[in-house]
Amino acid sequence: MSLPAGYLLRRATPADAETIQAQRDAMFVDMGKDPVQLQQVHTAALGWHRRMLQVGLYDGFLLETEGVVVASAGLLWRDWPPSAATIEQTRAYLMNVYVQPPHRGNGLAQFLIEEMLAECALRGVHIVSLHASEAGRPIYERLGFRSNSEMELVLP
Repeated sequence: MSLPAGYLLRRATPADAETIQAQRDAMFVDMGKDPVQLQQVHTAALGWHRRMLQVGLYDGFLLETEGVVVASAGLLWRDWPPSAATIEQTRAYLMNVYVQPPHRGNGLAQFLIEEMLAECALRGVHIVSLHASEAGRPIYERLGFRSNSEMELVLP
């Protein structure tokens, strides 16, 4: 898929952490999360994004139009032990996929995801995981993502 006219793709730098976090906050609000609770974790999450961008464990992909970031997504690089599925020791976690409402329906999310999958291929990473919102699930499924047996427990 090609990038629609008028948009520019660029890599995020630590200076983009605030923009990435603002879009992440908006993503969670769109998913029905409590804005007050999100504000309580905003500063810590902003610091995390800045630090991960600085050390290279998170790569952000930003789409701009007229100098304004209107969509973003990122890859978290995770050190992982070899398993029966692969001997690879790096896996990617796709996260923070967000497109501002006025720019939805232009294929921007799919373009970002395809760019991130190409980055994984360049790095020789073959296992990519994510958590999908209901709105995002059809895009991921079209691109070949499938549910697996992962479970979660949040300890008190």
